[in-house]
Amino acid sequence: MLSNLQPQKADKIIQLIQMYKDDPRENKIDLGVGMYRNADGVTPVMKAVKTAERMLWESESTKSYTGMAGEPAYLEAMTSLVLGNSIGNDRVAAAHTPGGTGAVRQSLELVRLAERNASVWISAPSWPNHRSIVTYLGMPAKEYRYFDYETRGVDFHGMMASLADAEAGDAVVLHGCCHNPTGANLDLAQWGELSDLVLKKGLIPIVDIAYQGFGEGLDEDAAPVRLMASKIPEMLVAASCSKNFGIYRERTGLLIAVAPDSATKALAQGTLVFLNRQNYSFPPDHGARLVSMILGDPSLKTEWMEELKAMRESMRNLRVSLSTALRDITGSDRFAFIGAHRGMFSLLGATTEQVEAMRDKYGIYMVSDSRINVAGLSEKSVPIVARAIADAGV
Repeated sequence: MLSNLQPQKADKIIQLIQMYKDDPRENKIDLGVGMYRNADGVTPVMKAVKTAERMLWESESTKSYTGMAGEPAYLEAMTSLVLGNSIGNDRVAAAHTPGGTGAVRQSLELVRLAERNASVWISAPSWPNHRSIVTYLGMPAKEYRYFDYETRGVDFHGMMASLADAEAGDAVVLHGCCHNPTGANLDLAQWGELSDLVLKKGLIPIVDIAYQGFGEGLDEDAAPVRLMASKIPEMLVAASCSKNFGIYRERTGLLIAVAPDSATKALAQGTLVFLNRQNYSFPPDHGARLVSMILGDPSLKTEWMEELKAMRESMRNLRVSLSTALRDITGSDRFAFIGAHRGMFSLLGATTEQVEAMRDKYGIYMVSDSRINVAGLSEKSVPIVARAIADAGV
């Protein structure tokens, strides 16, 4: 049987990680892997998380199964963090998933159960796993225009024109904030126009919000999701705690289903439990406990929000530093988009050959589409990266 298996295409980022590890140069720079790093190049454990872990260690009395949809305290805390007071709880079903990826997977499973003939529209470009999961599930994948490679901003007109061709029942995967890989985001007015189109066309929005708090702030980053939820009767939201709580390895995510009424909410909630049972039964609990403890304790929540703010401001400062350094070197403002983008990523618009040239000459590692992780920079490495970008002719 096993000999009948076909080799699978390797993940580009996983390959990049290995290439970086194998590079013996001491001055190499990793801008590829999508994790936050501090000035020392470390993905730190947040102080609020450490405190919550100590509290949990002292108070936890059992390792028995939790609820199949997850602990109610976690579900309540996270739905509140994402949706705020935009809609009533009588319309919200939710389930804990293994990370944001698990939430995306479960959302697509839900769509496939409800709309057998649905196509899934994905931004061009998007996080590669979006298309990978859609294709694996055997669902038709379509692209909508999103990124303008000339301005390095959102091609909103193109986006709306693309989605005008979507059919009722189709799903649209949207990045709630901090678009991956481009870093270019819709403004709130554009989200309003998009919501109107989605409502008019009868589409199913799947909002992937993996970076809440990394852009403008917790409430600011969630504003588009909340606006859409207030205008559209049905939508799905895939949320992640990996980045904003720094608990990547704990695999802590959430799938929210917004329903038009309480009866449909109950049906959706039962289906979320069913899907959890088919895929992994009970979700991992440790990260969810920490999140619910932090969000439920005013002192811990304040400490966490301050740490998150420091991370966000660090990335913003690095953006400005790189943009300024490139302006000084090139005598041009064509890299101002880096300072305007938000989140961990920006898409430089470099060719594959230019990306390879920067890696070969300077030891700078980025994804082949020229996505850079701004959090992988430091004040020391910014001048080096700026010089490499300019020398490559980007």
